[in-house]
Amino acid sequence: MVNNTLFSSANANVPRANTFNEAGGQAYQMEPKQALAQLAATGTFNSVYYTSAAAQLDSVRDLIGRIDDNAFLAKLALYSRRNAFMKDMPAAILVALSNRDTNLTHQIFDRIVDNGRMLRTVFQMVRSGQFGRKGLSSSLKRAFQRWLNEASVPKLLSASIGNDPSLRDILRMARPKPKDNTRRALFGWLTGKDVEIWRPATGKDLPSEVQNLITYRQSTCEQEQAAIVSQMSVRWDLLADAALGPAVWSAIARKMGPQALRMNLNTLNRHGVFEESNQGIISKIAQAIGFSESTDSITDYVAEKIGCVDDIIRSRQFPYQFLAAYQNANPSIPQKISDALQFAAEVACGQVPVLPGPVLVGVDTSGSMSMPTTGHRHKSVSSKMRCVDVAALFASAIVRRNPNSLIVPFDTHAYDVNLSENESILGFATRLTKYGGGGTNCSLPLQKANSTYSNRQFAGVVIISDNQSWVGVGRHGGTRVMQNWDEFATNQRRLNAGSNPKLVCIDIQPYVTAQAPERNDILNIGGFSDAVFKVVAGFMQEKGFRFVNEIEAIEV
Repeated sequence: MVNNTLFSSANANVPRANTFNEAGGQAYQMEPKQALAQLAATGTFNSVYYTSAAAQLDSVRDLIGRIDDNAFLAKLALYSRRNAFMKDMPAAILVALSNRDTNLTHQIFDRIVDNGRMLRTVFQMVRSGQFGRKGLSSSLKRAFQRWLNEASVPKLLSASIGNDPSLRDILRMARPKPKDNTRRALFGWLTGKDVEIWRPATGKDLPSEVQNLITYRQSTCEQEQAAIVSQMSVRWDLLADAALGPAVWSAIARKMGPQALRMNLNTLNRHGVFEESNQGIISKIAQAIGFSESTDSITDYVAEKIGCVDDIIRSRQFPYQFLAAYQNANPSIPQKISDALQFAAEVACGQVPVLPGPVLVGVDTSGSMSMPTTGHRHKSVSSKMRCVDVAALFASAIVRRNPNSLIVPFDTHAYDVNLSENESILGFATRLTKYGGGGTNCSLPLQKANSTYSNRQFAGVVIISDNQSWVGVGRHGGTRVMQNWDEFATNQRRLNAGSNPKLVCIDIQPYVTAQAPERNDILNIGGFSDAVFKVVAGFMQEKGFRFVNEIEAIEV
């Protein structure tokens, strides 16, 4: 007689796990394209909780080697940079692609290398030899030369910020042929060469932005510097070292965009821009150079700029960015600005799509989620933004936009938590991070749904985690997540025969295994940008959205 336990049809929807994750738990191995996409949307080449930076690099190189589809690599590099807002990963894929397809490399180069920092990152990756040659190929050299000759003056000046490598290093290796005397003088100035060597260009050929910058740096008068700043359009970093006082910093603040202001509140605060004792001189100089402002108007200006509804919607900023600023803000920053950050986060929540019905959101609050989102950085300060912060904010935004949804924080226990109508999204996200800290059992939100909420209808379940579940083993070789998902889906169809529930696993760390394999009712996606929500909403709305499909739909 056949073993009915082993060969039961009830187990048909629970596939056997085929690998173990980095934490030692049962898992499903992602296909190469899915795995590389996961790394491209989350990886920073820094050490994370369960793996090292070197191992992450090895995984990227191995997966690239296993994918015989150069067009996909080009599209993935574009997605990583333009949708997931990553820096190192798109540069790495671009450099790897340059050894395989020069035409595609040239097609995407300027869209990946969209600023000076990316130019230096690509150059450093080439120079490291980690993807083959250690120098610029003739094809890459042409791409660098084109970028250097076509970049705007402000973009080139921005590229000059930073070292190892410096823009001077790049200019000396790429050896671009200047297209005119203005560019010849600019290259000479950027590389620190004597004016005599610029011939036939002279100092008079320097762009006005550079001449104003030189005048600014040579000035010994705070008012004169503030006046020059008011007429310039260059990155604030170029002005910082020579700024003479709070009035100059106030002028610099007025030239920053909303994002730069949000990211540099502590810098402005450190230089006395918001100090009450400095407002008199700030106001006096501002009026002298053409600004009309009250005593506390710089604080008002910054708060209004950060909280401008039109700017937030136009820039598609996600609440995650405001939480980072809110967490990092010095306590001495004016309350009006802190309030503006909270208001902006609420506005940004409007960018999160509405799902087809209420969902249950599992938020992983285990110990590994205390890891900085960008990993531990070598020889630099790690981000204060932890994985659990991102997960909590994502969950808060989903629930705020989708009424009757529930949040279940979990580690090795499931916790009860409620979002009150009057609680700010940043405040709730911060409160969520206080739960847990133990091991990881990603099946607990599903178990909670199958027991406590078994009579409630949901459009599906969203689990936000680093996906390293290791506590608990599923029956008959499958993961416990799949076991409980099968029970959840069966129960939802009992409650509503026409329902088609979906499981979404959002992974915010660079690992390449899953707790649930890709299926028509299951989506695995990596990242922590607003692009994640577009794919999640499309998937749950039966529009056929898939992580890899979304990438392959990009036009090169």
